[in-house]
Amino acid sequence: MEDVKVLVEALPYIKEFHGSTMVIKFGGHAMVNEEIMEKTIKDILLLYFVGIKPIVIHGGGPEISEKMEKFGLKPKFVDGLRVTDRDTLEVVEMVLDGKINSKIVSTFIKNGGKAVGISAKDGLLVVAKKKTIKKKVGGEEVELDLGFVGESEMVNPDILKILVDNKFIPVISPIAADKEGNVFNLNADIVAGHIAGAVKAKKLIMLTDVPGLLRNQNDPSSLISKIDYSELEKMLEEGKVKGGMIPKVESVLIALKEGVEKAHIIDGSKEHSILIELFTKEGIGTMVTK
Repeated sequence: MEDVKVLVEALPYIKEFHGSTMVIKFGGHAMVNEEIMEKTIKDILLLYFVGIKPIVIHGGGPEISEKMEKFGLKPKFVDGLRVTDRDTLEVVEMVLDGKINSKIVSTFIKNGGKAVGISAKDGLLVVAKKKTIKKKVGGEEVELDLGFVGESEMVNPDILKILVDNKFIPVISPIAADKEGNVFNLNADIVAGHIAGAVKAKKLIMLTDVPGLLRNQNDPSSLISKIDYSELEKMLEEGKVKGGMIPKVESVLIALKEGVEKAHIIDGSKEHSILIELFTKEGIGTMVTK
């Protein structure tokens, strides 16, 4: 009877979400721990089989750094962005497209899903441009060259529409190109926000390794269960969002600004966190509304 009650509680949500598109950013332990990855993929497949259209986006920072060191390359970062010369770019493509993307796709297939691995450059899904940042050096503002680090200039969701309409689950790596064919490494969180906006997703779900957005970074019990766009934007402007949570919050703000209904930041290492967040009244992480 308890199992039946759970299904009955989920029914209104299944009905509401049926036929809608959801963009899921894979990150944290949900990507590096094989057991958690498989459980997360099974949860995404449950969404798929109740009529939701998932689109998955992944990064792969820790694995890239590990592989670089094996090749004798030293990872360098500026404001959290990986400085990417040509050798580093080769490693990034090898890890993101060749290893991680392939692993996620094969895990979907193993569990009965129709997944297709692509990068953001395929079909010019994301048109990139070179990203530069400005920093003060000796009291003077200078522009830093990060190499082949890019940002999204525009998104062409046509290839995603073709895949999703034919009941495939797209799995996207954040390697994109500009119109001259120059390849760039993009931040996967930000790419997820832009893609969610471009496909007018009902939801953007960010999987991470913390319970959600915290008022106090050192206190997991200070979880913010629900927050709206303007309050979240204010927290970011006031410097209350720290470290790796910054690009996730920026992604959420991009997505909501571009037409996504709601965004969720949840702990992907917790079992069935996606299902609990979407199909129960209480939820498990932070929900951001317009």
